Amino acid sequence: MANARLIASANDIAAADWDACAGTANPFVSHAFISALEESGSAGAAAGWGPAHLVVDGAGGRPAAILPAWLKSHSQGEYVFDHGWADAFERAGGRYYPKLQVAVPFTPVPGPRLLTRDPALRPALIGAAEAAVERFGLSSAHATFIAEDEVAAFEAAGWLIRVGQQFHWTNRGYADFDAFLAELASRKRKAIRRERAAAVEGLEIEHVGGGDLTEAHWDAFWSFYQDTGARKWGRPYLTRGFFSLLSERMADKVLLILARRDGRYIAGALNLVGTDALYGRYWGCSEDRPFLHFELCYYQAIDAAIARGLQRVEAGAQGEHKLARGYLPTPTWSAHHIAHPGLRQAVANFLDAERRAVAHEIEILSDYAPFRREG
Repeated sequence: MANARLIASANDIAAADWDACAGTANPFVSHAFISALEESGSAGAAAGWGPAHLVVDGAGGRPAAILPAWLKSHSQGEYVFDHGWADAFERAGGRYYPKLQVAVPFTPVPGPRLLTRDPALRPALIGAAEAAVERFGLSSAHATFIAEDEVAAFEAAGWLIRVGQQFHWTNRGYADFDAFLAELASRKRKAIRRERAAAVEGLEIEHVGGGDLTEAHWDAFWSFYQDTGARKWGRPYLTRGFFSLLSERMADKVLLILARRDGRYIAGALNLVGTDALYGRYWGCSEDRPFLHFELCYYQAIDAAIARGLQRVEAGAQGEHKLARGYLPTPTWSAHHIAHPGLRQAVANFLDAERRAVAHEIEILSDYAPFRREG
């Protein structure tokens, strides 16, 4: 495949070689995270995520560029929805699955997908994905939640660009949470203070990470995660073993925010820490308590980001309720290589209309931001 080789596991490459390509800014593309997904059985052929990573070797035969990719037999756990494309193609007599998915499984977090320190190798990785589609008779390849600076490379290769949106909080050099609140309109500021007070009444809030993480913490969080996963997706995507591996391999990148009442944990939120961002991933609870979700997932995350000097909080996919809490609409990007000319044209037409709609929505939502307006 176009100067690339395919590997069936991240562990086919030394962790140091993988991370030399992936960099250190985004924890989700690290060897530790990807291998934990695979080894725990969370991402594997049985789950419909067959590892098919593409590697371009450099001098001395060591990896110089990596494409984290998966053969998918469904469209679950991606958060960039193409179910309608699959349905239309199959009703027309096509075969949409399997497809090639360039992504971090179950992780709607923007970040690098063309893993290399040499931008000149990006076209080789994109070409390797296209060659894999042709070689294996796949319908398509999809690179989801790509970094903004990768869009041009995919566009130059003729991939279709899709624009979505999330809500991110930006640290404007705040000294503390009150400094952030001071920039909000008075009504919004008072509402957040009321929410925070009501959420934590009678509770203890703990931030746990690094060497303080124990299996007891993960047991508690696992019960919360199972409940949320069962309600949202029918079954949780991640196995219990994944969290133990996460703790074993990258505890310094983990922040669990837990709520405890009368000595018993009743809710928790899992975050990963990057070089410049805090990434909110999962949340769950055993008691339905007003505003506790907002407190653990949004306000405590802001507290943690300010304390750590991080530039932003990315609190996951969707959720217009984040807007009133200072999280502003932010575009996200994905890229799509469609082999069948007819399907490609139909998808291109859809994406043209969708991009205009998303841009309009971001513009409208931005007008409802909670920040004070001078004059």
